[in-house]
Amino acid sequence: MSHEDFETPPVYQLLVYPATDAAYSGRSYTVNGSGMFLETESMRWFWDHYLDRAELSAYNIFVSPLRARLTPDLAPALVITAEFDPLRDEGEAYAAALRDAGVPTVQKRFDGVIHGFFGMPHVIDKGRQALELSCAELRSVFGSILQHEAAAVAADN
Repeated sequence: MSHEDFETPPVYQLLVYPATDAAYSGRSYTVNGSGMFLETESMRWFWDHYLDRAELSAYNIFVSPLRARLTPDLAPALVITAEFDPLRDEGEAYAAALRDAGVPTVQKRFDGVIHGFFGMPHVIDKGRQALELSCAELRSVFGSILQHEAAAVAADN
């Protein structure tokens, strides 16, 4: 994937426990695939239905970006993962692949939590921490973009 793959390229990637490889073969699928809220069998069901309806191959780079040849012109990224999540390993592998491609990338694993913790900032302290980290990153990125007059005008429209 590269900027050329998008009509309007993204300026930032905020990825919270991302699914980046439809092969669902990471070790975390085995270790965290049962009894941890999101289960491997559920992910298989999601992937099968997504791919069936979209008529896409699991190897399509827009389905499995971990399999893409990444380029340094991609948008900077924040990748958040959860220790007890089947998606943990592929999210962290994608963050490493972005860094290896020269893309500015921050990867943060939150230990002791499951998939879904990000959506519970009022219940789980680490959910609040992840949300605050995400907001700080977005403020940093979009605050600097909106300093440019053309971007500020576009945002107002």
